Amino acid sequence: MTADPTMARISQGVDLHHHQGRREAARELFAQIWDDIGGEQGDPLHVCVLAHSMADTQDDVHQELMWDLRALAAADRVTDEHVAQVGVALPVAGLYPSLHLNLSECYRKLGDLGRAREHLQQARAGIGALGDDEYGQLIKGGLEKLAEQLGESI
Repeated sequence: MTADPTMARISQGVDLHHHQGRREAARELFAQIWDDIGGEQGDPLHVCVLAHSMADTQDDVHQELMWDLRALAAADRVTDEHVAQVGVALPVAGLYPSLHLNLSECYRKLGDLGRAREHLQQARAGIGALGDDEYGQLIKGGLEKLAEQLGESI
């Protein structure tokens, strides 16, 4: 667990959504945190992780896409040093496969299969940054499922 209080709050929201099934409560908590960090002007790691998490709680795919694009833009401003400082066990490169996976899925839902395939390729290109742990397996499994849905070879 991270010693960073904002990351801890984001983790609480993720737990609300993914483990307690309280999607609306998670979305409300994420909105509070978003205001507290100053939105897109906040710490890039916080913006990235929060926007990525907020995307998962959206009912509208256009809103989900907007949040995922915010997360990707913020990831480009995150450094490995900062990630290590807050106690995240993943290098910055390890963020990209999940970000691109989610973007690919949004574009697939919107019927933009060209962009969906582009982001799938980018996610695959970064998969080596993930470990062979539970998180890495989750992302790799998601990529395989999405590749099948897009008619891509696995």
